[in-house]
Amino acid sequence: MKFSLSSLTLLACAAFGAQASAQTATQSPAIKPGLWQVDSKMASPDAATDNAMSMVLQQLGNLPPDQRKQLEAMAASRGMAMPTVAADGAVRVTACVTPDMAARKQIPTGQPGDCKSKNTDIAGGMQVSFTCANPKSSGEGKVLFSGDQAFNMQLAVTTSARGAPEQVNVTSNGKWLGASCPAQARNVQKP
Repeated sequence: MKFSLSSLTLLACAAFGAQASAQTATQSPAIKPGLWQVDSKMASPDAATDNAMSMVLQQLGNLPPDQRKQLEAMAASRGMAMPTVAADGAVRVTACVTPDMAARKQIPTGQPGDCKSKNTDIAGGMQVSFTCANPKSSGEGKVLFSGDQAFNMQLAVTTSARGAPEQVNVTSNGKWLGASCPAQARNVQKP
């Protein structure tokens, strides 16, 4: 069974959804509002799943114009730029964090579907867990902040994006790029 670009994008967004909101006062600093870059790598203990994800990522740069336009529109509707793939295989997205999101340490997710998260403060970050209805997925992990301009996240995700449960490990690094957001990204991300 092959991953489609849309199922991979949904899987990545669901994985990012683990940090959807931190509603309580915390010991760790709030993140800065503005433009953020998030690089994420996904790996699976299942070699076939890992190979399928790698193939889809390779195809991302060679999309036909109509598919690229569709994915760009989907990303823009969530306040994000079209994902790109770095030489090391990381999926890179840029997104705007509003002042309200920053105060809650809400990392931009662009997640589709119905996701719920629970975040518990730990020294320097948050312990996170989430469940999503579309694509059906759940996971848990940890987000550690490096001040208010960077974070590192490790998640263990179980997803049914391809119809059967699969385990995917997600490692993400986020960094603040600046206070200004492109006009199309402002106020699009739902807090």
